[in-house]
Amino acid sequence: MTAPIIRATGLTKRFGDFVAVDHVDLDVAPGSIFAFLGANGSGKSTTIRMLIGLLTPSEGAIEVDGVDVIRSPRRVRDHVGYMGQKVSLYRGLSLRENVEFYAGLYELEGRALEERWHGLRERFSLAEAEREKPEDLPAGIRQRAGLALSTMHRPRVLFLDEPTAGVDVRSRSLFWELIQEEAASGVTVFVTTHFMEEADYCDWVALIDAGRLIADATPDDLRKRYSSGYRIAIALPEGAREPTARALGRGARAGGDGVELTVAELDEPLLGALRDITTAHAGARLHIEQPRMTDVFRQVLTDNQRKAA
Repeated sequence: MTAPIIRATGLTKRFGDFVAVDHVDLDVAPGSIFAFLGANGSGKSTTIRMLIGLLTPSEGAIEVDGVDVIRSPRRVRDHVGYMGQKVSLYRGLSLRENVEFYAGLYELEGRALEERWHGLRERFSLAEAEREKPEDLPAGIRQRAGLALSTMHRPRVLFLDEPTAGVDVRSRSLFWELIQEEAASGVTVFVTTHFMEEADYCDWVALIDAGRLIADATPDDLRKRYSSGYRIAIALPEGAREPTARALGRGARAGGDGVELTVAELDEPLLGALRDITTAHAGARLHIEQPRMTDVFRQVLTDNQRKAA
């Protein structure tokens, strides 16, 4: 089994009497997109700042890409890229001047810089913005620029702290396409967000509330544990409804203009049966609604509160 590229054990941060992060354990697989979800103030940003060496934990251990972060906080920064909630582009400097500044931090210059920036500029569609100042750019372009700069030195691990906050839906979708491209190239992406639906872009999801980890699984596993399941509706001719419901089983019921059922998971036998039904009946319409991650998170919170009571 491949060793985690990020490992935190017993991670705790106190500010006086306030416990912001409370004994959190995290394992992140190499090349994965790991979502760290939670409401504002839940401990997400504090955790990410400890993972990249910007904040010293009160307790616990952290290893990122083989580096002990607590012992060598400066060394780990060569291995990681970081983009915070507010994109760190210097006002008054053009985007190109920001590029040169950040490149200098990693001793990237001359031909190597030109080649690297040319690739990033084209990939992130930043050519037209290169001479503009950050304060004059739309939020979506600033976010793309921030992501481009955070990958300038080709880090093996990319930390993104609420990267899509404050941008429109279209820009968020494009941003996630770029994140997925990074992961496909072998980069590990650790991303915090309070947009619960963004979990579906990710391989793994950890949910944090009041500084404590309350769920840690794949999106599908969370749906199985904390929701009523996938709701399936098939519009069918009247004479086909009852026979179809009986054939499907699984609690399927005829009603309305077709057949409805709810299942914990979409396995291949069921998907095959649904394909056969829609093929056999002209005009049949299939609708599958997966549980929303917002509802899943709400159920996780409810269950956690019951356990604590």
